[in-house]
Amino acid sequence: MRKLTLALGVAAALGSASMAAQAADVAVIDWQQALLETQSAQQSMNQLRNQLGNRPQQVQALGQELQQLQQRLQRDGATLSEAERNNLIQQLQTKGGQYQQQRGELEEARANQEQQFLEQARPRLDRAIQQVVQRHQVKVLVDRNSVVYADDALDLTSEVTAAYNAGN
Repeated sequence: MRKLTLALGVAAALGSASMAAQAADVAVIDWQQALLETQSAQQSMNQLRNQLGNRPQQVQALGQELQQLQQRLQRDGATLSEAERNNLIQQLQTKGGQYQQQRGELEEARANQEQQFLEQARPRLDRAIQQVVQRHQVKVLVDRNSVVYADDALDLTSEVTAAYNAGN
């Protein structure tokens, strides 16, 4: 409903202009895609992968180990001695805590890298958008994800990515 309202609002804002004029005056962009496809974003993601090394695989292996322990407890819990069951529960709690902590650290590192990249890249992205908007004489630029329908000819995402990569 919100998308329909936005689309109707854009149409109303354009007033009584002809359809041809509307097509030239309005464009869409997926700014997240435009930014993620830049060379800078790829370099930032590679830098993060290098910083993290094999930690993501270690966390994944710990998660799988945790699942196996949990399955063993469910499958064999009734036949295990009380000491074995308590030992298994203790292992589950210890490994579960380690898993949560390591997973949180990875997520925090990813979020920090993403935030640093966005802070650094946003002014350059804004300049690339402005350059492409001026070249096409766009009066209204709308987020592609907020539009019910837009012809692909109105999408400036790839042009913005190219302008960003060119250093606008």
